[in-house]
Amino acid sequence: MGTIGELGEFGLIARLTRRLPQGAAVELGPGDDAAVLAAPDGRVVATTDLLTEGRHFRRDWSGPYDIGRKAAAQNLADVVAMGARPTALLVGLALPADTPVEWVERLYDGLADECAEAGASVAGGDVVAAPQVTLAITALGDLAGQPPLTRAGARPGDVVAVRGRLGYSSAGLELLRDGADGPAELLAAHRRPSPPYEAGAEARAAGATALLDTSDGLLQDLGHIAAASGVRIEIDSAAMPVPALLGPDGLRHALTGGEDHAFAGTFPATSDLPASWDVVGSVAAAGGQGPGVAVDGGLAGPAGWDHFRA
Repeated sequence: MGTIGELGEFGLIARLTRRLPQGAAVELGPGDDAAVLAAPDGRVVATTDLLTEGRHFRRDWSGPYDIGRKAAAQNLADVVAMGARPTALLVGLALPADTPVEWVERLYDGLADECAEAGASVAGGDVVAAPQVTLAITALGDLAGQPPLTRAGARPGDVVAVRGRLGYSSAGLELLRDGADGPAELLAAHRRPSPPYEAGAEARAAGATALLDTSDGLLQDLGHIAAASGVRIEIDSAAMPVPALLGPDGLRHALTGGEDHAFAGTFPATSDLPASWDVVGSVAAAGGQGPGVAVDGGLAGPAGWDHFRA
């Protein structure tokens, strides 16, 4: 099939759009100046993320299909974390002209398949030439008449619970950096996260007071809830789900590793949480030390991913 330079911009767009099935929320998909989406709620949840080659993925570690799945997952998870149903992605793609057409098609297959997992569609986007691969993705969602689940509602007396895998991607990243060839499950978790997209609906049904996607590590992200809600979050390390597969540093990976796109929320102590959620701590008044996160009684310092932290 040659390269995208040989195919040309509009030939590439035509090939890619034929690979993108459209869901019910998309009234007009790719092919015009803009897409048209239904917004029956009257509001739209919107979020955006950038993924750059060498920073968020490496083509010698991950194939294009996994990169597409990962790029979609991290955006769809942010919509779910607001208690919304994902409806569509808009994808901006920059890449070198000598990129094989087949590589780009597999990337878009990954984007489309991950969207299908969450009930969304790739509704449009743009492609441009650039020295390295970069994806800029906007995800949209529908609240269906419900209020958003924000970071600002946690209250003293709530419990803290998590849903999904924690630490798998972090452990997999270390293995890849070390040149290891297993465990395969951890390597796969870094290449392609598996957010439990049903978590948003489960959290809402259980009366969640706050919810977020743990994309940057559990401690760091719970710190956002603590700051927004003006509370202290106390984690019990013995209650953390840390499988033996994560190895001797499993607790560190589970507490500080990002990119699993699990979910963490706070709930009234009387909530009837599904068995798929693990209660790992509680919410207390901030006290004299102010809002923050503590593990086994000791305040946790900066821990987790920060693009600009040395």
